[in-house]
Amino acid sequence: MNIADFKSDDPIAWCPGCGNFGILNAVKKALVLLDVKPNQVLLVSGIGQAAKLPHYIKCNCFNGLHGRALPVAAGAKIANPDLTVIVTTGDGDCYGEGGNHFIHNIRRNVDITVIVHDNQIYGLTKGQASPTTDAGYITKVQPYGVVADALGPLELAIALNAGFVARGYSRESDYLANLIVEAVNHKGFSLIDVLQPCVTFNKKNTYQWYSERIYKLDNSHDPSDKKKAYEKAAEWGERIPVGIIYRNNRPSFDQRLGLSARKPIIDEDLSSIDISSLMNEYV
Repeated sequence: MNIADFKSDDPIAWCPGCGNFGILNAVKKALVLLDVKPNQVLLVSGIGQAAKLPHYIKCNCFNGLHGRALPVAAGAKIANPDLTVIVTTGDGDCYGEGGNHFIHNIRRNVDITVIVHDNQIYGLTKGQASPTTDAGYITKVQPYGVVADALGPLELAIALNAGFVARGYSRESDYLANLIVEAVNHKGFSLIDVLQPCVTFNKKNTYQWYSERIYKLDNSHDPSDKKKAYEKAAEWGERIPVGIIYRNNRPSFDQRLGLSARKPIIDEDLSSIDISSLMNEYV
């Protein structure tokens, strides 16, 4: 497979210069590296600029409600374990509206990969603060500055013992593609929080701002050390690490339930199932 095999004809509706373009390119590169075909991939999203990404890749796609991408992705993976299931979501969509699903899918350790386009703002709905917006940042909705402290999604994921936790940067698409490959190959819940500038609404966290601070983790970092991983995840300000921050091998949801020993739901014969008696209760 090559990148052209995943080309979609849908016109792209992002602003010129948007960090989403780098994430789109990284996802395509990762799918090629994973050597999967379009029909073997399901991209799930909710609402937002990030949620448009599945339209721009030729593969199976499910657009759900705002903040509700994760339960759909989990259900699809449980029903068809051979699918490569990837969620593309935004910081507002996943950590705000979908915060409860984020927490509980980490607990369950469902075998899906979640790529969060983290531009620290609500881009689709015109620039109000998201859960990851820095305290004090002024928006049209928060004219006196954001009062609440920013959510630390990586610290939260590590505290909940997520199986795979990484941070990427949209400008480093080759590096990000390799992170996505590692995340998909991990057995269990995988999170990649991708820093990406919003060139329209976030005038603080720009390409220049990120490029002056981001550095790549090297072999001196041990992602199996939970305490050190938490410290790296919390590192923010003058220095921001990217790479695989935390990884463990706790059993995934399907391993705990022994689903591999059962016939996948997608292969079950449903022709003899009659639910008319149930439906008649509502007539």
